[in-house]
Amino acid sequence: MLFPHYAYVNAENLDDRLALEEDPRGFLAQYGDSGIVIDEAQRVPAIFSYLQPFVDDTRVMGKIILSGSQNFLLMEKITQSLAGRVGLVNLFPFTLEELKPTRYWYEDVTYYLFSGMYPAIYDRGIEPVDYYPNYLQTYVERDVRSIKNIGDLNTFSRFLQLCAARVGQVLNYSSIANDLGIDHKTAKSWISVLEASYIIFLLNPHFKNYNKRVIKQPKLYFYDTGLATSLLRIRRKEDLYSFYLKGNLFENFIISEYVKNSFHAGRQPDAFFFRDSSGNEIDLIIDRSGFPIPVEIKSGATINQEFFKGLQKYQELSNVLPEESFLVYSGDISVKRKYAQVLSWKDLGRLGGSV
Repeated sequence: MLFPHYAYVNAENLDDRLALEEDPRGFLAQYGDSGIVIDEAQRVPAIFSYLQPFVDDTRVMGKIILSGSQNFLLMEKITQSLAGRVGLVNLFPFTLEELKPTRYWYEDVTYYLFSGMYPAIYDRGIEPVDYYPNYLQTYVERDVRSIKNIGDLNTFSRFLQLCAARVGQVLNYSSIANDLGIDHKTAKSWISVLEASYIIFLLNPHFKNYNKRVIKQPKLYFYDTGLATSLLRIRRKEDLYSFYLKGNLFENFIISEYVKNSFHAGRQPDAFFFRDSSGNEIDLIIDRSGFPIPVEIKSGATINQEFFKGLQKYQELSNVLPEESFLVYSGDISVKRKYAQVLSWKDLGRLGGSV
């Protein structure tokens, strides 16, 4: 839709893939001047070797659009030959801000935790319990095999489930490895596969370490909570109300919203978390040029004084002011309180102008 006059080929289509493989130079010469979109370009890795001389010889910029779901294969080729000749754009599932003006807006955050934000859930009307198991099977059986030579896909599927059970927690490679009976290096390698294919992201600790007591392991989050709930075998939205990881999933949802919005705005997410050895913790630190904005995330719908304890402690450590601090919760009302600005999950766009 963005490039309606460009030719379009999909490398998943056998005929298109053969045409690209047999004569990549001729293919680029035929369509390069007028514009072409090559979807799932990682299926034809040889095409990348021809892009650098084509761009250098023709000086044509912005006429070749490559897209694909396996970022690290694309990046591997790009870093070899296309430095300075390429612009990268990350496109993630829907955000709340995108859904607000549509008929897919619901006044129920648990609906979004369960359903997730993948477009097919909405524009095709596919139920989450049908969509995500098929998505995961396709991902494991097709995409994972082409990204990395993983012999035991059943073990990898269990690895995905273990990651979902650790959502919002500090990542412990040894714990995952021991639970699966694999070694530490394999667990670390598989985490990299999930990162590269946009299943998970890691939130690093904030390194402006007051009192030098900040832990250094990252926390694990899914880009989409619908995918995580499916892996956790949640089959109905109602099951989430009493689910022991609901708070973690709500935290995941809020942080992933911030991360997606940052990427969609064309910037790297300036997102971290804070936790020291004494147990003081802030779920999200937005670091703007060294100026930290603490954001505490609570899944409760009623504001409780206990919600502010972490923010109060962080304000003592960092001298951040209450008006520069935020509490995001699952209730409906946004209001200023003594220790922070309280934001409803519906008002994430008001997060200090950050989302």
